Amino acid sequence: MDKPAPRIPDKTSRFSESIGLEFDEITATEVRGHAQLDENHHTPWGVVHGGVYASMIESAGSVGASYAVAERGQFAVGVHNATDFLRPSTGARVQVVATALFQGRTQQLWEVIITDEATGKQLSRGQLRTQNVDLPEE
Repeated sequence: MDKPAPRIPDKTSRFSESIGLEFDEITATEVRGHAQLDENHHTPWGVVHGGVYASMIESAGSVGASYAVAERGQFAVGVHNATDFLRPSTGARVQVVATALFQGRTQQLWEVIITDEATGKQLSRGQLRTQNVDLPEE
């Protein structure tokens, strides 16, 4: 019995939209996106919450890793997210770039860098390890 054609999800999900992340380009080895961060993303102390950056790293890496294995009837789930917060920001338009570092049969490793578009300074960076798993039966 033939496997059904792979489902490739829309470029965004409700969760990605809630953190403001929009994907501009998705390939099997690189994802590019952007977000406008503002007071909706702040901690009580007036800076962008680190969880926003960690979520963007998880989202961008997972989307790229899933795109890479979609033709095999698989998608990728995060198994480890290591996010470094490099400098605080009160808000900015940010660029999010995810790059595949390793793509194996069962796991992948992606690096994601989040940069303030106006200054060119890195705000956060991280690595996401993913597990390639079969798509659930419909």
